[in-house]
Amino acid sequence: MKPIAIALTGASGMPYALTLLKELVKTQDKIYVMISAAANTVIAMETDLKLGADTNAIEKNLSQYLGAKEGQIEVFSKNQWTAPVASGSNPPRALVVCPCTMSTLSAIAHGHADNLMHRAADVVIKEQKKLILVPRETPYSAIHLENMLKLSRLGVVIMDANPAFYQNPNCIQDLVNFVVARILDHLDVKHNLAPPWQG
Repeated sequence: MKPIAIALTGASGMPYALTLLKELVKTQDKIYVMISAAANTVIAMETDLKLGADTNAIEKNLSQYLGAKEGQIEVFSKNQWTAPVASGSNPPRALVVCPCTMSTLSAIAHGHADNLMHRAADVVIKEQKKLILVPRETPYSAIHLENMLKLSRLGVVIMDANPAFYQNPNCIQDLVNFVVARILDHLDVKHNLAPPWQG
């Protein structure tokens, strides 16, 4: 089975991204990861994880933090155009951008593939694979909403980082788990984060 790719941009919401990665480590043989410089900064602000500055350090520190097996996580830099995710002949089976900034969403909506993250999204769209964007912004402007509508019409899943409360959450992690559970549902990845609604 082809890998799932995860892209982290500089929006707030890194607990969503790290919880998603922790769950994928449990079930996936290979995970591709792209982390922007801004995302690296936000991770240090919102979590206890310090990734380091270069790709090798990020891969090592992220793998240790998540308890991943050696080689299970492969990290690509923004200009690593030889990465598998850059080619339509070898796309990941899905790409999740979590959290997704409005600038990243705009670049994807308009085909501005000026870094590997944007190119990977472009590849996933053109190869008709699953693309999930998890925007973390409020309020949305008309520009944001128009870009989301454009992408939704192309089959992109726009999954707002918007937890529900009907499950009676006891802590912040419960709210995080709710959103990540919905992402995993759309990836067809089994999990035990949140029970399905029973009525």
